[in-house]
Amino acid sequence: MSHPVVLIPARMASTRLPGKPLADIHGEPMIVHVWRRAVEAGVGVVVVAADDAAIVDAIVRAGGEAVLTGGHHQSGSDRIFEALQRFDPSNHHDIVVNVQGDLPTVEPGTIRAATALLDDDAVSIGTVAAEITRSSERTDPNVVKIVGSRIAANRLRALYFSRAMVPHGEGPLYHHIGLYAYRRKALERFVSLPPSPLEQREKLEQLRALEDGMRIDVAIVATTPLGVDTPGDLSRARDLLAGGKKP
Repeated sequence: MSHPVVLIPARMASTRLPGKPLADIHGEPMIVHVWRRAVEAGVGVVVVAADDAAIVDAIVRAGGEAVLTGGHHQSGSDRIFEALQRFDPSNHHDIVVNVQGDLPTVEPGTIRAATALLDDDAVSIGTVAAEITRSSERTDPNVVKIVGSRIAANRLRALYFSRAMVPHGEGPLYHHIGLYAYRRKALERFVSLPPSPLEQREKLEQLRALEDGMRIDVAIVATTPLGVDTPGDLSRARDLLAGGKKP
């Protein structure tokens, strides 16, 4: 029996949208929308890893759990590892699911898909991707692509992640969604490693795991959740979630 915990990193500092975890979406902070989606996934207890007491207060008012972490972390992975140690010092939870705090439209099924990949004992990290359907995204460096070997229907073994349009030639390209399910030991090892050469070159921390030899499997899902980084993204999220409807 595995015992997953879902951790949602959230920080107030954002160059393009300061204070975005508390940005209002139809009467509730964005981080509460993300927390609700994670609870709906039903994979395990859900905890928000926050760098500000105001985020903790928002989650507690909604009936959830949150952990206050330091403001010095360079990545969400570092933040969730601190939160994990604070929330679960007895090592009860052996799977850690990292759901980004700026994905208010994430489908609960997407969270479940990433977690289910760890049913295979050989997999260290599970993540998700969706086929790119907009031609402009094929060359957009902000849309991270996965190169992988197909090992089952709707499942890849990751070989590389890149901001470039890869692989070359005819065939689908896949948009990586920044949502991960880690074995606890894999997360512990990951945060202990220094940034790797390819990670520094591509500015993609998941390459650190691949360069270390960890196996990352990828579930192919139908849709890409909206990541809220700008005021325009926030407006789109409000439209998608208008009237409480699902995107």
